[in-house]
Amino acid sequence: MTGWDTPTTFAAVWAHAVATRSADTFLVFEGPYGHVAEWTYGEFDSQVGRVATTMSRLGVGSGDAVHLALTNSPSFVAIWLAATRMGAWIVPSDPMAKTPELADHIDRTVPAVGFCANSRAIAYRHAAPPDLPIIEIDEADVDFAAFDKAEFANWEIPDLTDRAAVMFTSGTTGRPKGVEITQANYAFAGEVMARAAGLTASDRHLVVLPLFHANAQYYSFASAISVGASVALMHTFSASKFLHQARRHKATAASLFAAPIRMILARAEPMDGVALRHCWFAQNLSADQYETFSSWIGCRPRQLYGMTETVPAVLTDHDDDPVPSSMGFVTNGCAVAVQDQDGQDVAAGDVGEIVVGGQRGLTLFAGYLDDRATTAASFRNDWFLTGDRARRDNDGRYFFDGRRSDVLKVAGENVSTVEVEAVLASHPGVLEASVVGAPDDIRDEVPVAFVVPRDLAAPPAVEELQGWCLERLGKAKQPRDITFLEELPRTSVGKIRKFMLTKGAQTP
Repeated sequence: MTGWDTPTTFAAVWAHAVATRSADTFLVFEGPYGHVAEWTYGEFDSQVGRVATTMSRLGVGSGDAVHLALTNSPSFVAIWLAATRMGAWIVPSDPMAKTPELADHIDRTVPAVGFCANSRAIAYRHAAPPDLPIIEIDEADVDFAAFDKAEFANWEIPDLTDRAAVMFTSGTTGRPKGVEITQANYAFAGEVMARAAGLTASDRHLVVLPLFHANAQYYSFASAISVGASVALMHTFSASKFLHQARRHKATAASLFAAPIRMILARAEPMDGVALRHCWFAQNLSADQYETFSSWIGCRPRQLYGMTETVPAVLTDHDDDPVPSSMGFVTNGCAVAVQDQDGQDVAAGDVGEIVVGGQRGLTLFAGYLDDRATTAASFRNDWFLTGDRARRDNDGRYFFDGRRSDVLKVAGENVSTVEVEAVLASHPGVLEASVVGAPDDIRDEVPVAFVVPRDLAAPPAVEELQGWCLERLGKAKQPRDITFLEELPRTSVGKIRKFMLTKGAQTP
């Protein structure tokens, strides 16, 4: 198993960056109307202090939860860092999530305060209990108008394993799991990912992925803060504007999924002046897509593999000769193996499950929120079981070989088929439903549904079921297609033969 020579907290990492890089640029924010604001580390820490004063006034203290439903914005970053320095912990939800999903996250974490966009406040308030203090944020605001003027001074000194976040991720149980992330976890992610990318204080990360997602937090912000680099934060991802933004903000590093890269290739045009020296990406690209994108951005992207639970990307390709079809090698500081169902390492070339070693609460997530049974079942002999399959060649290079059967990757987002099935099955006209993944040229894969109606002679309209899902599920979870069946194919013991449904769901 791997260790960590100098464990520290994320609060200490931020404080060190402020002390040593106070006059250097930390954050550049491009808002929805193209306006740009910029802060040094010292200037932004002052805004963090203002946010902390507001949260303290509302009752937030060490050990309390802070819920966020915000798009990429300076307020999101300041709230995150303020909670970190106060010893509190954030609960970032998809800002576009429907009321039931937000209500579930709030109910399970009991936050002391909630932050939402003023444009989505009605839906948020419907999800929150009436006594929850709520601050509505203008996500384009760069003056922190919603916060007190005075700066907070009574900072906590958090412990390494103090909770710093709970991030909800889809699982095979249907109900999203709350992944507990500690102060040390964020610090470890930053250190490991900065080292893997060769990041220095002169680099600038271009962040277009959503901040509620672990990718932007771990691979971009935490790594930048770790070395005192800067971040150019875009309010949202725009495929047509990505290259313009990389050039405008003189970005040197970025992190993407394969699906956004394909969108950029489809909607943008190459231009001079884009000079990334480093780019992470997750999931496979075709050889021609990889070569074209490489020529557009100025470097050869490097694939990686990680999960919210693994904290840093535990597999990363090398910068000297990256292979686009490979997840690369075990990241320095991490421990990975490929094992069979009995916990034995498989031979090179054989397929097995990716397992990750480390110390819970330091180099691996602390556990699942209020779920000791699931946490225990996710480990075998101190190895975290990812459920993903891979093979390793004789040189130690890893190749992906399929994902967990009940979780889809839709444009980089985890989508539980069980959750989509439960929503469809809750419709009064549906007897049962099964959801599988189908390939998609842009989003990698998408959910498609097979439904058995309660009344075969009078099934609900497809449009009605689509509307039902729109009210209850986020965008990535919407079934692309809904097919009615008289019955679902089953084994002799009643299990659904999903592979038979998958065969019929291959054509977009």
